[in-house]
Amino acid sequence: MNWATIAELGTAFGTIILAVATFVSVRAGNRAARLSERSLLDNTRPLILPSRLQDPEEKVGFADDHWVHVPGGHGSAEVIGDNIYLAIAVRNVGEGLAVLNEWKFYPDRAGLRGDQPDLDGFHRLTRDLYIPSRDTGFWEGTFRDPTIPEFEEAARVIKARESFTIDVLYGDGEGGQRVVTRFSMIPMKSAKDGWMAVVSRHWNLDRADPRDR
Repeated sequence: MNWATIAELGTAFGTIILAVATFVSVRAGNRAARLSERSLLDNTRPLILPSRLQDPEEKVGFADDHWVHVPGGHGSAEVIGDNIYLAIAVRNVGEGLAVLNEWKFYPDRAGLRGDQPDLDGFHRLTRDLYIPSRDTGFWEGTFRDPTIPEFEEAARVIKARESFTIDVLYGDGEGGQRVVTRFSMIPMKSAKDGWMAVVSRHWNLDRADPRDR
């Protein structure tokens, strides 16, 4: 019996066992790290919806000291001279702070098409709007140049009291986990009641979309 050969085989077998154990341990550790990271992201992820009808109205101020009052679950749209004022009462149903920073206007029910928006056509807000977790707030936007096509389109549908669409781009407090939420604005029967705000779609920009296959 060659004890040297047996010892070498035993050492080799032990090395294989150790390698397999190390691989399993590293794989389990990586999986635990991913689950921990996902849990952390879930706790900081925002998600914006229209506020509830029973929520308090939002008092929204614009840079030129124009003010509007927006009831829960509603939006406001006004054409005053060379200015168009838009606002939506919203609620952050996610666990993390929502920072609203860009938006895009469509003069129709874009939500029925379901196409993902092109971010190149978005407008930057004059100021970031912060919506705390599980709390209400507002989005606001303006058109102040009557020579651009968007102004003419927006003025037309607002004056005619037709439906239109607003895409709002926002993320978490660190600038990540960006989402585009699409709001369909549906005119109420009475002009004084403004528009009903309805969400038709969300798109995740920094992670997989749940509808992707």
